[in-house]
Amino acid sequence: MRSLSGLPLLAFLSVLSVANAHGWLLGHQKSSFPEPNYSGTFGDFASFVSHMKEIAKKRDVDLLLVDTGDLHDDAYLSSCIYEGTGLIDGYPAGGIDAHDANEFFKKLPYDVLAIGNHELYTYNNTLDMYKNFAPRFNGRYLSSNVNITVVNEHGQLQSVPVGSRFAKFKTRKGKQVTALGVLYNFTGNDKNTTVQKVADMVKEAWFADAIKAEPDFFLLTGLVLIYDSGLWNRHMPIARDNWPLVYNAIRAIHPLTPILILGGHTHIRNCLQMDGRSMSLESGRYMETIGWMSAKLDKKGSTKNITFSRRYLDPNRVTFEYHTQRNVHNFDTSSGQSIDSGLEKLSKKFDLSFQFGTAPHDFTISQSPYPSNNSLLSLFIENAVPVALAINNTRASIPNIMITNSGSQRFDVYAGPFTKNDQLTASPFADAFLYIADIPASIAKQVLPTLNKAGSNQRRELEEREREMYGRGHVDTVYMRWLEEMDKRNDGIDRRAAQNLTLGYVTADSCPGVGDDTPHAPLPFFSSPPFIGSQVPNVSDDTPIDLVFVDFIQAQLLQILNSVQTSKSYTTGDVKTYSPILANAALGLYAQKVWN
Repeated sequence: MRSLSGLPLLAFLSVLSVANAHGWLLGHQKSSFPEPNYSGTFGDFASFVSHMKEIAKKRDVDLLLVDTGDLHDDAYLSSCIYEGTGLIDGYPAGGIDAHDANEFFKKLPYDVLAIGNHELYTYNNTLDMYKNFAPRFNGRYLSSNVNITVVNEHGQLQSVPVGSRFAKFKTRKGKQVTALGVLYNFTGNDKNTTVQKVADMVKEAWFADAIKAEPDFFLLTGLVLIYDSGLWNRHMPIARDNWPLVYNAIRAIHPLTPILILGGHTHIRNCLQMDGRSMSLESGRYMETIGWMSAKLDKKGSTKNITFSRRYLDPNRVTFEYHTQRNVHNFDTSSGQSIDSGLEKLSKKFDLSFQFGTAPHDFTISQSPYPSNNSLLSLFIENAVPVALAINNTRASIPNIMITNSGSQRFDVYAGPFTKNDQLTASPFADAFLYIADIPASIAKQVLPTLNKAGSNQRRELEEREREMYGRGHVDTVYMRWLEEMDKRNDGIDRRAAQNLTLGYVTADSCPGVGDDTPHAPLPFFSSPPFIGSQVPNVSDDTPIDLVFVDFIQAQLLQILNSVQTSKSYTTGDVKTYSPILANAALGLYAQKVWN
């Protein structure tokens, strides 16, 4: 259902923006909603951009194309926050994450791109961006506060920007632009890369020089959280220190110059106006949203509010054809078709269509309660892990309790073929399974509920950990709270039948008017505990059992185990490897055994 008209190409300027693509370049390919909303491929997007550029030219207005970062992931790196697909994470060992997929970004006419935190977890990834990606964009790939250490022509180590600090250019219509690409205060970067704090960056001489001359507008882009005095102040106080610093530094010199901010990182749709002559837009995640901003710019020195418009587009063929006034016969461009052909070849090269089995129905992380038959968390820890870890395991006959963190599952599993790509997307963490033998069942049964109780009671410790995890790139808390608030706002409303709506995002932001291009009913949301466990074995309390857990939670688990009993002080010396099978293989092994 669509109730809104075509995109408002206002006088002078419009911007298309993508955030947090993370390799979702062949679109979301499942038939269960909301996935069809996001089924457009990167080739479809390329065709859409081409047609929109033509429309802008005919209407004699500017249209810019911007990417705010996070093209990468890294499924082979234990410290990384995984969010990608097989097109970037399916590379063979020894390869460079996203190197092949990045070739397709080079085919689009980007005006500005910014670096993301996922480009910094591994030095070789950053080096690849410095050597092979940034040069393609002739100074428009921006890393205002991000450096890499390289060997210069004199054989000396030198710290240099990965891309460019800033860019100054003219639009097709002759508007002067000053652009910056700023990364938030990220702390999870690899050695020989540096991320300067934003508060320090705005004090640099180069920054003062870059913003000294007044352009027709400033374009700020990058993976930083948009400042919001509402929802995120209540939940995420750590989110207050990024764009306002840059914005305030510019406003101190240019109080009236239009400022357009394209942000990202938190995976949500969001919009905010800090004043009447600026707008900030965040365009979601995983190629699930194309952000649209349009501004009716006026003459320098004007004090009037600027007319802005923003829209969140679901990237699918229906959306793209509707807004370009094309149809199935004349929408595809040769470039778009070439990109999709190349992506299909890359998918085949990485063997991403290899099928483990057929999922009988949808298994979701937050759309179904945990525990339940439709919960991916239940499927993973109650079914998949016990089946997978029993393979060639001499301890399989010994009763056990298995525990992992609920964040181990990253994306829903939908009905139909379960492929290598689905496995990489849903369960990418290469965690090892460890165990402690001969724990009395009565003690082992207390560990999981005590872990979760500790997690809910230690509020201050949780907030500090949340702050630390955010700094290292973990944004699930923000995204999940956004989904939860979306569900609560529509509590008690028939989600689909009343208005014949499909499930999808229902955005409430701080900007005027309706933002979502296509109306949806909100996704149901159910919270889950920090830790999840397998079925408790039906044995007497004094029966010795194996306590099995992933290495990621070892320190916490030992602490809890020692708190629920006093007969022994358990240490890492009591911990042994339970199985050579890693967590990221469990769903595939289960599918091969049970879903065939």
